[in-house]
Amino acid sequence: MRNIVLSAAILAVGSLPALAQKPDAAGGSVITTTPGKGTMANVAKLTASVEAIDAAARSVTLKGPRGNLTTLTAGPEVKNFGQIKVGDLVVVRYIEALTLELKKSGKELRSRSDREASEKAKPGERPAAAAGRQVTVIADVTAVDRKKQVVTLRGPNRTVELKLRDPEQVKLIKVGDQVEATYQEAVAVSVEPAPKPKPAAEPKK
Repeated sequence: MRNIVLSAAILAVGSLPALAQKPDAAGGSVITTTPGKGTMANVAKLTASVEAIDAAARSVTLKGPRGNLTTLTAGPEVKNFGQIKVGDLVVVRYIEALTLELKKSGKELRSRSDREASEKAKPGERPAAAAGRQVTVIADVTAVDRKKQVVTLRGPNRTVELKLRDPEQVKLIKVGDQVEATYQEAVAVSVEPAPKPKPAAEPKK
């Protein structure tokens, strides 16, 4: 992918269990911290099976993990609709992550920047698409309540109070520092081939 958000999504969903061979839902959360930096990420995956296809209407009927049926219409942006077959699996992968990084005695201007990107399958490839966005905010630390473990941050548009769970992280922060907050989210949709049937077990002699 051409964007860091989409790349992060592919790496994150790659750490999930192997692709289910039936309608399925899975997900989880991961929190990592180092001195002055912390990241929380949520990852989810939903798998639905293709039950019916209406080529004229460009619609597919999907069966979800709870057995519910949903009919979706594929727009003109889905270039390889003809490759979808009954029994295929439609896999939706989603990731969101928030990273907070302390900038000691930072001198940057308070700011916010947004990035977006999308990607579609090329002609001849199996149908797939992905989209993502990234928001980065630079904020000033205007107050620190070590007893309550609350840090007050003044961003370009508003002021917020941030509750921290790690007292060791709070000890590192002082008024005049800056915090860089990066929020990322991405969703990827792909159509996977129907699973091959398992060979029949040989009868016991």
